[in-house]
Amino acid sequence: MTYQLTADTFAGLTLLANEPLAKYTHTKTGGPADWLVFPETVAQVQAIVTYVHDHQIPLTVLGNASNLIVKDGGIAGLVMILTKMKHIEVHDTIVTAQAGAAYIDTTIVARDHHLSGLEFAAGIPGSVGGAVFMNAGAYGGETKHVVKSATVLTPAGEIKTLSNQELDFGYRHSAVQDDNLVVLAADFQLTPGDFDQIKAEMDDLNARRAAKQPLELPSCGSVFKRPTGYFAGKLIHDAGLQGYTVGGAQVSTKHAGFIVNIGNGTATDYLAVIRHVQATVKAKFGVDLETEVRIIGRD
Repeated sequence: MTYQLTADTFAGLTLLANEPLAKYTHTKTGGPADWLVFPETVAQVQAIVTYVHDHQIPLTVLGNASNLIVKDGGIAGLVMILTKMKHIEVHDTIVTAQAGAAYIDTTIVARDHHLSGLEFAAGIPGSVGGAVFMNAGAYGGETKHVVKSATVLTPAGEIKTLSNQELDFGYRHSAVQDDNLVVLAADFQLTPGDFDQIKAEMDDLNARRAAKQPLELPSCGSVFKRPTGYFAGKLIHDAGLQGYTVGGAQVSTKHAGFIVNIGNGTATDYLAVIRHVQATVKAKFGVDLETEVRIIGRD
């Protein structure tokens, strides 16, 4: 389908045509975006969102593309990656981070200002926008515990500030998903703490993550949600699936909850592994594994 877009549709921004998204995803897989743009300001995001809304052009918003699988058919319409919007500032006990800021960088800024509360996110590889989008969490902490509010953009281009309650956080869920909103920034309400203690906890969590997770290989992070009463990784391990491989995608031999790209893997390989794992765990244990990873794009 032809959309009303050219390389210079938006002043000051270059649109890339048929850009392979494998260059930007953590799995190193994914087909091309029809068009790809990297806005640098809120005004640019607003102009983009308003334009695609008015011209009925599909819009996909990405951050660090960490907990994500883009299918090999790519993505129709316009893909907007927010990683150039990464400013972080601190006022008293509130850390404000733009949506494209790395969550890890945000935790470091908080630590350096002796602010506690974000330690759990020290190793989460996504962006702030992505963390709000899916209520990212680790080691007992969740984004909902520290977000005071988020600035969002509606599909019609209206900027709003939503409180923690209005964000309607749940397990890997927020109102951002339901209402097709674009996160622009988030305010984190933290508490004063001791630098050495904050750093020690972050270092400990990062060491535990490095010891248990296959950080040395491309992956989409934790693939499956935690089933009630179970742990996805243990179910997959107990099903004897570690090392199961399709093409270049493999159930990690280090942590069964991860699927890694062991070389030239494709999104199709990933999806085949996911389906096999789901079918096997269902057959052996009667448990339905629901994907946590966001799967998008054309087949």
